[in-house]
Amino acid sequence: MVDCLVIGGGISGLLTALHLREAGLQITLLEQNGIGQESSWAGGGILSPLYPWQCPKTVMALAKWSQTHYPKFTKELAQRTSIDPEYVRNGLLVLDMNEYPQAKVWAEQENIPLELLENEDLYDCEPELENYNKALWLPEIAQVRNPRLLKALKKACELAGVTLLEHHRVRALPQKNNKIIGVEIDQHGFIAAEIVIITAGAWSGNLLNTIAPPFEITPVRGQMILFTTQPGLISRIILANSHYVIPRRDGCVLVGSTVEEAGFEKVTTESALQDLKYAAFSLIPRLADYTVQKQWAGLRPSSPNGIPYISKHPLIEGLYINAGHFRNGIVLGLACARLITDIILGHPPILDPSCYTLTATRK
Repeated sequence: MVDCLVIGGGISGLLTALHLREAGLQITLLEQNGIGQESSWAGGGILSPLYPWQCPKTVMALAKWSQTHYPKFTKELAQRTSIDPEYVRNGLLVLDMNEYPQAKVWAEQENIPLELLENEDLYDCEPELENYNKALWLPEIAQVRNPRLLKALKKACELAGVTLLEHHRVRALPQKNNKIIGVEIDQHGFIAAEIVIITAGAWSGNLLNTIAPPFEITPVRGQMILFTTQPGLISRIILANSHYVIPRRDGCVLVGSTVEEAGFEKVTTESALQDLKYAAFSLIPRLADYTVQKQWAGLRPSSPNGIPYISKHPLIEGLYINAGHFRNGIVLGLACARLITDIILGHPPILDPSCYTLTATRK
């Protein structure tokens, strides 16, 4: 028997496993595919909700905690693993000027730096941005290179002594007298544990719904494309009409993302490719000089209003959940893992956990 089983090897699972292992628990993490290969890998790595002034306060509370702690965390993670997650604070330009009134009020209330850039000031901020003369500028927004972050977290877990079991699909959550006793898996039957944590992304709802009333975690497909340009062609994260352009240090440029109700069909489509190319060329015309190097899809774990579940199960002792982060898994991941760790260990929580229970109203 192990102290704790973590089901799911994305950012939520890896961070949760690492925090609990560092607290002294014996941890085994189970992943049905390869670790760090699903939604956490497929996203863009922006360390902010796309339009933060539109988000519920409960989501922004998690985001702000993570944003405060990511710089130190990624620096220490790189030192520990020799894998740099490439934390970069290069700011966010929002071209949706209809958002300005609400964004201005939000920024003033939350004491967030926000500027309105026009004409030459906008061009100086991002010279490759054409056909626009106004934008909202949030200079403190950062990004991480999420595939590298996941590789670093996997190595950190290994170094800390977490047992990582890939290609192990959990098929049932057996219980006795309303207490979890472990998990049943396809390959080796049964693994006993006192604590089980569901961090399985879009698949979390399927697992939980085998033992309890339905929980609203469903897959939402997102597709993205990648260009390879010279380093420094684009320097800012750019957002318009829910599409974004993200420049990496080495010249890779990500463009995303679609939002599609397609069940568990993780496939790419020609229509999404054309839509994303159109968005890319509209924002940065120079990208038309380059070819699309890669297109991929991921399945986001949608939840009501994007408010994640971070809680013990209300009926089954020893069962916990950290899932339902929708489009914000990376930015919320650090705070959510710390909060579920606090709940499990009985520590004073970093935030009020009542907003994230399985029975909380999600507004």
